[in-house]
Amino acid sequence: MTLLDRFRERKDQFFKQDPHSPLLPEQQDEFEGLAYFPEDLDLRFEIPIEEFPQQEVITMQTSTGDVQDYIRFGMIHFTVEGQPTELTVYMAQNGGGFFLPFMDATNGEETYDGGRYLEIEPMTGDKYLVDFNLAYNPYCAYSEYWSCPIPPKENRLSVAIRAGEKRFKK
Repeated sequence: MTLLDRFRERKDQFFKQDPHSPLLPEQQDEFEGLAYFPEDLDLRFEIPIEEFPQQEVITMQTSTGDVQDYIRFGMIHFTVEGQPTELTVYMAQNGGGFFLPFMDATNGEETYDGGRYLEIEPMTGDKYLVDFNLAYNPYCAYSEYWSCPIPPKENRLSVAIRAGEKRFKK
């Protein structure tokens, strides 16, 4: 069993059993596990973040009509199926970690309509781990009671990112 398999197994246990699960109790009773794309090492990158000289605060709309503020931190550049791609990386204003909300060509069919999220992990030197195999659905994909940031237009890709969580079947 790989590290990713163990991570996914623990996540399924959390969704099924934990009182803090994003699932409603009746959903937890019937929950049999999340659907995932197979691991794709070509969608795992160790890359730098090109920091913006002016890191401004931007407001993201949420799924419930609220807003949340984030710092527009920098840009990452990578290649998917031979296509050069870039996404903007955000940071929570309270000093939290890096946040990468994105939409891609799988949304609405293979993945949640409202996009997916990814946390970016710092590594040694100037590199960061951007592993799309860890891409996950926002909690609003499971219940309308959650309020989730909607990925900004600058983070909507025309290429498909077939890694991470698939669409949740309610």
